[in-house]
Amino acid sequence: MQPSAPQYAERLTAPRSWWVVTALVAVSGALILLPLGTLPMLGGLIGAGALAAALVTSYGSARIRVVAGSLVAGDARIPVAVLGDAEVLDAEEARAWRLHKADPRAFMLLRSYIPRAVRIEVTDPQDPTPYVYLSTRDPEALAAALTAVRAV
Repeated sequence: MQPSAPQYAERLTAPRSWWVVTALVAVSGALILLPLGTLPMLGGLIGAGALAAALVTSYGSARIRVVAGSLVAGDARIPVAVLGDAEVLDAEEARAWRLHKADPRAFMLLRSYIPRAVRIEVTDPQDPTPYVYLSTRDPEALAAALTAVRAV
């Protein structure tokens, strides 16, 4: 495998139900402007729909990748060499780490609609971040990719 090829890649896309809400926001925009006529109504439909779609798309565009010896999560790029073992969290344990076990210094890429997660200790003594918490649909594959990169 080439070192520049991603060993793991995931996009944390928004669930389908959010797109139903986006369509309802577009219809609401049209209904609000309906008393002003057909053209403003169409403008409200298109404008509200485009704005809602842009918001859902941007929120669902977060990516997690393991590539070239680094963990890339959102805007963060962390060398795998400064990461400890990855702990796979089930839905209940992931919720606990999001709430009462959470450390405010931790780097967290959360998505409320993804119940499972991975928690990875940061072993760099210069870094004040204690761990990285990542919502992921396949935490076992992410943990395996990090372990495989660390073994190389």
